[in-house]
Amino acid sequence: MSDELKMIDISEKKDVIRIAIAEGIIHLKKSTIKKILEGTIKKGNVIVASKLAGILGVKKTPELLPLCHPIPLTNIDVTIEKVDDNRIKVKVLTKTIGKTGSEMDALTGVAIALLNIWDMIKSYEKDENGQYPETWIEQIRVVEKKKKIK
Repeated sequence: MSDELKMIDISEKKDVIRIAIAEGIIHLKKSTIKKILEGTIKKGNVIVASKLAGILGVKKTPELLPLCHPIPLTNIDVTIEKVDDNRIKVKVLTKTIGKTGSEMDALTGVAIALLNIWDMIKSYEKDENGQYPETWIEQIRVVEKKKKIK
């Protein structure tokens, strides 16, 4: 195995419109989701803060993933919705016009938004031993990736 690292050369690729959509789910107690929706979490508005965290995560992707190309993002859309009584879904759409896609940026945005939710609600999720038996993040994945010739 080589210990060499390098960023892939995309110089010869054509600029095209590239769209990526990623999503992930956080599993929480029913009572915690109720508090989120009612706006009674002590740290503040979980939905707004997590959308902002997701946007920041997208923008910081090349700083976090050392071989990921910095790309000119033309759109970031973060949606957060209740799936059922115990799950919240975060979905991130990224769009760029460039030589490489934005799926890593979308995935990073999802992960950061989900982690922000966890950070803001962790005091409600802990059991008597300080553990999180009903809290987990799952199914972070790219659900769609497409490119369109300009």
